[in-house]
Formats: sequence, structure tokens, C-alpha cells
Amino acid sequence: MEIRLDYMKVSPDSLQTLLKLEGYVQKSGLDQKLVELIKIRTSQINGCAFCIDMHTKDARAMGETEQRLYLLNAWREAPFYTKSERAALALTEAVTKISDAGVPEDIYEVTRRYFDEEQFVDLIMAINAINCWNRMAISTGMVPGDYQPAAHK
Repeated sequence: MEIRLDYMKVSPDSLQTLLKLEGYVQKSGLDQKLVELIKIRTSQINGCAFCIDMHTKDARAMGETEQRLYLLNAWREAPFYTKSERAALALTEAVTKISDAGVPEDIYEVTRRYFDEEQFVDLIMAINAINCWNRMAISTGMVPGDYQPAAHK
């Protein structure tokens, strides 16, 4: 596979816009391991190999277990996720596939049990951010494999 075009060179402003959105998510106070699970699950749904590669590497660098990463696409059947993570993953799937059924009331209610109003908005921003990154990566043909995570604290 070859990259179709390097959007970062063609349109640096588009990259800066995505980075601003990413910066918002990073400063939101959401647990960073949860944010990585959101990024991976969204990327699985969207079929973004580049982002799956990137975010599984980032999650591992943060100490995420192989077992939880391997079973993320079957999180409902796996006992390795907390109730709050399950709520966030259900919201992730609903927002990513929003044209299917919107965000059903039961998903909203369960998510709100674990996340306050501001955190709920932050979750939506995190989900929207990775959906934007996925769409850019898939549309421009970004190729997985070369990404190396930065050292995490």
C-alpha cells in the first residue's frame, strides 16, 4: 500500500485543526487509558488500520494489557472492562454509528451514571476527534506500521 497524499504537507492548517481538537481531549481530565480504548474501538468500527496500529501501541506504552486490547472488539462478552468503561464504549459505538439509531436514551442514562455533564461532553469530543482522525487517515491512505509511541509518564 502507498499513501495517497500527505495531508500534513498539503494542508498544514488541517493538521493544526485536528491537533487543537486532540489537545482539548488531552486536557479534558478523562482517563488517558480510557481515551485510548475509545480511539481503538472507534478505529475498529471505522476500519482504520493506521489508527488501530497507532493507538494499540500507545495503549501498550501506557500499560494497557494485551488481553484487554485483544478483546476490545468483543467488550460486551469480556469481563475485563469496568462499568464506566463499558458505558463509555457503548457511547463510543453509538456516536460513531450515529446514523444507525442516534444515541439511545438507555446509553445516555448509563453513561451519565458514571460521567457528569462535562465529562459526557468530553467523551463525545474524544469520540468525535478519533472519528475525524480516522476519516482523514482512511481518505488519504495512511499506511500502518511505522508509528512509534512517545514515552509515556
